[in-house]
Amino acid sequence: MAAANLPTAFFGDNFGVKNSDLEKVLDTALAKKADYADLYFEYRQNEGVSLEEGMVKNCSQSIANGVGVRVLADAKTGYAYTDDITIKNLELAARTAHYIAQNRPSPMPVPVGQQRAEAHDLYPVKTPVNDVALEKKVELLYEIDKFAHGLDTRVKNVFVSLGSEYKVILVASSQGLVVGDIQPLTRLNVTCIAEENGNRQIGSFGGGGRVEFGFFVDKQDWQRYASEAVRQAILNLTATDAPAGTMDVVLGSGWPGILLHEAIGHGLEGDFNRKKTSAFTDRIGRRVGSELCTVVDDGTIPSRRGSINIDDEGTATHRTVLIENGILKGYLQDKLNAGLMKMALTGNGRRESYAHIPMPRMTNTFMLAGDSAPEDIIRSVKKGLYAVSFGGGQVDIT
Repeated sequence: MAAANLPTAFFGDNFGVKNSDLEKVLDTALAKKADYADLYFEYRQNEGVSLEEGMVKNCSQSIANGVGVRVLADAKTGYAYTDDITIKNLELAARTAHYIAQNRPSPMPVPVGQQRAEAHDLYPVKTPVNDVALEKKVELLYEIDKFAHGLDTRVKNVFVSLGSEYKVILVASSQGLVVGDIQPLTRLNVTCIAEENGNRQIGSFGGGGRVEFGFFVDKQDWQRYASEAVRQAILNLTATDAPAGTMDVVLGSGWPGILLHEAIGHGLEGDFNRKKTSAFTDRIGRRVGSELCTVVDDGTIPSRRGSINIDDEGTATHRTVLIENGILKGYLQDKLNAGLMKMALTGNGRRESYAHIPMPRMTNTFMLAGDSAPEDIIRSVKKGLYAVSFGGGQVDIT
């Protein structure tokens, strides 16, 4: 939930960090009269279990925790972090970070403890997958293995993996904000290898999100994953080389959106446009695409992988229209870039971990559906390729 109560209690109980300590460290960070300072606490527990050749061959668990201290002065950022959460180390990190500040008017001190964040509860997970008994997870992997082999005798090997993460974050800022979130994340993936007459092919499928274990088993969604992985592998056994030459391409819904993510989404992130390295720089209000094209970044879709109650700066996530009917409407922003560009926050401040500064990055980014029926789109192409799914992409925003 996007509230400080549970995360504050978590870091208080496990690391002895109190609100008064947060205020003291923030005072240290602002000692050189910087504009802004914040603390980002993170606890992350990752688990993974995988099956291969009918046997569970890997089972792992890792825990990482730490806190990052950030100080902003104009466009300058001072950042320091520690993976040993003690008040002594926090104050050391704060002193290290504040040296970037210049002689500037001192900001008005604001007591730590206020909560100013819109209420989201996008993933009300009662029992995280990390807390589910290992025996139940292993039982599911064996069941998937047996099911996939039973779909076709040409299936020679099955790989199944279940990965889960339990993350607790807490953000405290010099503006008086104390807000936190508990962010579970799980993915189940099935990969099958089929063989016929010495020809071996592969198929893979999976799913997940900020969900409970029942998401996979209650309606037996795992059967759909396994069936699709087998279907792809068997289909690839009879696949032929694609025709060469320039032709039209029709993209399916879903994973082909990776092209939108790479070519459009990254180009609409605030830092690239502030630095004028994006093709969309200084083009707000201008046409950048077809009038059929509306692109949205939405971090508020319940239970989705890209959804978060708050971003890594404590800002509530939003539904942000980036391109509307081909007209560029705005960029994705974190606090630094929004302030420097004099634009509104969008709840897109994201960190790789507590050891990294936040940057404006995407949540769930997609193009809205148009008016044409899918079959009409395909029918309109006399000769071309229908691309159903993609495995990845590469950034090019220039």
